[in-house]
Amino acid sequence: MVKGLYTAYTGMMEEMRRMDVMTNNLANADTTGYKKEGTVNQSFDAQLALKIKDTSEIMAARRLGDVSLGVKVGETYRDYGQGSFSVTDNPYDVALDGEGFFAIEFRSKNGQTSIKYTRDGSFTVDRNGYLMTKDGDYVLNANGARTTTGGAANYIRIDPNQEARIETDGTIYQNNQPVGQIGLVDFADYNYLEKYGENLYDVVPGAQLAASNAKIEQGCLEMSNVNIVSEMVDMITITRAYEANQKIVTAIDETLDKSVNTVGQV
Repeated sequence: MVKGLYTAYTGMMEEMRRMDVMTNNLANADTTGYKKEGTVNQSFDAQLALKIKDTSEIMAARRLGDVSLGVKVGETYRDYGQGSFSVTDNPYDVALDGEGFFAIEFRSKNGQTSIKYTRDGSFTVDRNGYLMTKDGDYVLNANGARTTTGGAANYIRIDPNQEARIETDGTIYQNNQPVGQIGLVDFADYNYLEKYGENLYDVVPGAQLAASNAKIEQGCLEMSNVNIVSEMVDMITITRAYEANQKIVTAIDETLDKSVNTVGQV
């Protein structure tokens, strides 16, 4: 019976974690370039099957070892699938069609700078002509993105009083002359990317840069890839699963009560 309580408890904890991730997705459904998250887990039977089929030790008996009778809480993953485009007709709004990221020189509150990455292309031009994010961070050019180097030499500066045309490769034209190129990068393995915050991603040791095949679409923004309908359906599923575990706890508690207070008196 105690094992049953533990099984129900782990199930409730997993559903709470799934709900936290799902509500974060819903909260960012309108965030430009946001990538939804999900969770993975394994039930007892799946863990047992893996143990039984483990043949890593050839010609040797392998004990099953400790296997939790509840749910094994797994990792949180991120779906990097492309979101839909929203036409804004703003010349400095750009969206990526394909795999890749914009490189940003991010400045923290204490003044330290580092290179971050984002799919949010809602850029603007300040009065000095520098292409920046809506939070005031500089967008890096092709050289800065490729070498992961910031500084004024790798910023994109244009004439704020003239119209700009941005080609699919990121080259910016003014008066039919190239004045800069928006830097794009990709990564060999997205598992080396971690969410930093403020719609930015950071890299962990081992990340390998790769050339991006994405095309830039001017006057558009990539919306989040969160499907509100499917998230709401998942919310109902999570709620019912949590309630089912609650009922298990209640049923076991009632059984224990009878065992202790009724059967124990006989």
